Amino acid sequence: MLIKTLFALAVLVASSSPTWAQQASSEYPTKPIRIVAPSAAGGGFDLVARVLGSKLSEQMGQQFVVENRSGGGTLAGTQLIAKAPADGYHLIVGGLSNMALNAGLYKNPGYDPMTDFIPLRIVVSHSYTLVGRKELPFNNMKDMLTYAKANPGKLNFGTSGPGTGQFILASLIKGLGNVDIQLVPYKGAQPVYMDLLGGRVDLFFDNTTTTRTYLESNQLKAFAVSSRQRAPDGPQIPTLMETGTMDLEMETWFGLFAPAKTPSAIVEKLRLEIDKAMQSADVRKKLQQGSGRIVQMNNAETESMLKSEANKWPRLLKNAGIVQE
Repeated sequence: MLIKTLFALAVLVASSSPTWAQQASSEYPTKPIRIVAPSAAGGGFDLVARVLGSKLSEQMGQQFVVENRSGGGTLAGTQLIAKAPADGYHLIVGGLSNMALNAGLYKNPGYDPMTDFIPLRIVVSHSYTLVGRKELPFNNMKDMLTYAKANPGKLNFGTSGPGTGQFILASLIKGLGNVDIQLVPYKGAQPVYMDLLGGRVDLFFDNTTTTRTYLESNQLKAFAVSSRQRAPDGPQIPTLMETGTMDLEMETWFGLFAPAKTPSAIVEKLRLEIDKAMQSADVRKKLQQGSGRIVQMNNAETESMLKSEANKWPRLLKNAGIVQE
């Protein structure tokens, strides 16, 4: 009798679980959702968090609250969400930096991007443009590398600190180009531009959108873009691969991620809502910021892309001589 009773209870629990999951997802969200941007205010992580958060709040009837958690590059905020409850109320903006580069920059980043997170959607990608002082005695990548080899230690690159795309690209130019150039760390991009215009620093690999103002006003000159294709708003600037100097491409991409054990019904609901948000012309325009590329991929394509990036960058950074901290 006891065995029959226990069996009946087991069947009841098993049969009711899908119903409970469906009910939970249909009611979700019932309280505000936190989106962590693992950086200070401003920049790509913050932009994606606020643009998507605002639209999702409008669509889903609950506030998506953006929380900036900088520290250790993008480590602090990413570690926080890796350990957060997997209930759909704790999300993070994932990007090239925290989901691919950190594994090659740190011996123990404190999380595994492939096992600790579920990608909801990658929504936008931005290239970088290498710019330099107008007075530099060269106008293309080949001549720049020739000059650097002939004048070891003379050229310097402004960077926005370890872990940033600016730092990685400058380090790769130095390592893959086999040249002796000085990397000068700054706290943000604006101080670099002040010194570029003032003649105190020579080169800077920065977000393509940000460089446009200085190029259009003829204050700086451009040498290459880091993406596979030329930027739509700068078709005259060659890609790194087109310059023939190195087989290198890099785009900084961003999207929303959830902790790995978030219920599948909630994951799918969030994906549908993000897809709906991305149909808005206003959302797309804000995310593009002039030179951004809107990304549209299904689940399998997203997972394949993330796996490729997570495998590629640690290996490439090691080959370029970048030592893990």
